[in-house]
Amino acid sequence: MDLNLKGKRALITGSSSGLGEAIARLLAAEGAEVIVHGRNEERAARVADEIRAAGGHATYAIGDLSTDEGADAVAKSALHGGSADILVNNAGSYTPRPWFDTTVSDWQNSYNINLLAYVRMIHRLVPAMKTLGWGRVIQIGSSGGIEPFAQQPDYLAATAARHNLSVSLARELKGTGITANTVAPGPMLLENTRKMLMNMAGQFGWGDQWADIERNAVEQFVQNDVGRFGRPEEVAAAVAYLASPLSDYVSGALLRVDGGHTRSV
Repeated sequence: MDLNLKGKRALITGSSSGLGEAIARLLAAEGAEVIVHGRNEERAARVADEIRAAGGHATYAIGDLSTDEGADAVAKSALHGGSADILVNNAGSYTPRPWFDTTVSDWQNSYNINLLAYVRMIHRLVPAMKTLGWGRVIQIGSSGGIEPFAQQPDYLAATAARHNLSVSLARELKGTGITANTVAPGPMLLENTRKMLMNMAGQFGWGDQWADIERNAVEQFVQNDVGRFGRPEEVAAAVAYLASPLSDYVSGALLRVDGGHTRSV
C-alpha cells in the first residue's frame, strides 16, 4: 500500500536506535525525507547514511531535548530544508526504581526528559507546520501509561501525560489540517531486552532456545494474547499509518500496539 508520504518531511526524535530508528527507516522506505535525531552524532549519522544507501532521503540533527538550547539546535537543523510535515516525539529514557526510592528530583528529571522535551519540539515545529495547512504530531506513549505498575512511577506518569497531551493538542489544532495522536507500545523486543532475557533464562528455568525463552518470559511477566514481545517494526507500521494522509479522520486517538497486553479500554 502506498501511504502517500512521498515529499513529506519527518523529524523522529530519538531515532538513532531502537523504536525511533525503526520508525525513521519505515517512513523513509515509504518515501518521506526523514531527519534522524539523537545526542550521539556517530550513531545518528550511521542511521542516516544507511537510509540513504538503501535509496531513501535522510539527514540528521543532534541535540539534547531536555534543554531549550538543545531543542533549538534540533529545530534549526530540522527546519533548514523547509517545514517539517511530521513530528514523531519518541525520545525518552527511564531508570527502573521502586516507588519510594524515586525522589522528587527523579520525578522532575523524568518529566523534563519524557514530557517537556515533547512540548519543546511541538512549540518549535508546529507553528511552521500550520502554514502548510497539513501536518502530523505523533507521540510514542506506553501501555504502562494506561495500566501502570509499581516500578518507575515517574516514567509511567510522564507517559500517561503524553497520552493526555495528544488529546488536548488535537483540540487546539482543530481546523488546521494537523492531527495529534499517540501510539502506545507494549513490551518490545529490543536488543537490550533480548540480552536481559537470555541472562535471566537460567534463573527462571525458561530453557536455552530463544523461542522457549520468549514464550516463557511473556507468560511469566508480560502476558498478552499474542504470546510474544512486540517488534519495533510493528510500532513503526502504526506510526506510518498515523503519519499518512490516509489517517486524516484520526485525531486525538490512542493506538495500542501491545498484543492485547492492556486489559482496560
